[in-house]
Parts: sequence; structure tokens; C-alpha cells
Amino acid sequence: MASALSDKQIDELIDLCLAAREHSYSPYSKFRVGAALRTVDGKTYQGCNVENASYGGAICAERTAFVKAVSEGHRRFVAIAVATDYNQFSTPCGICRQFMNEFGKNLEVFFVNDDRTYKRAILADLLPYAFGPDDMEN
Repeated sequence: MASALSDKQIDELIDLCLAAREHSYSPYSKFRVGAALRTVDGKTYQGCNVENASYGGAICAERTAFVKAVSEGHRRFVAIAVATDYNQFSTPCGICRQFMNEFGKNLEVFFVNDDRTYKRAILADLLPYAFGPDDMEN
């Protein structure tokens, strides 16, 4: 299945997630993550991971981007790009996958390396049999 985004739009997401990674606050893990989220109307929101001495208080880059977008009224998203320092096409963690699933199983997820190479997946493939909003309907 081809991406819903043009090559230019993918390049923009890659630029933004790599730039967002630079703002990571990760003094404990040293695991910097940046994310760039695109809404259906073409707006983009960046996020980085923000750690906390109380580890449970940390928030991942993906969720940061989503919280920023949702707090400004967005609920429908097309794609998210994520970059770490490990250059192994790192995928979002389980809680991020669950969080993203709240807003749609068809979200495109791009895993980005420093050299701008990427792999692409659909969220539903990363979180099969997900529990989501449809499961809450009576």
C-alpha cells in the first residue's frame, strides 16, 4: 500500500522529527526521540521525549506531539514520523501505540534514521487486536 503523503510531505515530516529530537530532555536514559505528527488538514505538530526523575512522570515524543495537536482541537491524523539516536528504525513503544490508536488505526508511522532513510507501517499492523474507542460503545 502506497503512502497517502507525497514525497515532499514525507520529507517535511522527516525534517521536523529530526529537529524535534534535538529538544529532547533525556538526562537519565540518554535516549533522545523526536516526533512530527500531521493532521488531516495538513498542520504538523512536533514532540520530543521529556524525562522526569520520577520515571513514571516521563512522556514520549509521540504522545507529546499528539497532546499538543489535541489541545489545539485536532482529532484526525494522517501520519507521524519518529526518530531516535539509535538508527535502527526504532518503533513507538507500547503505550504510544495504544495512545495513537485512540485516534485511528490507519495512521501511517514512519521510523526515521539519521541518514533520512525510513520504514513505514500502518498503526493497525503495529498493534493488532487493539483495544480502542469502538470497544467502548454499548
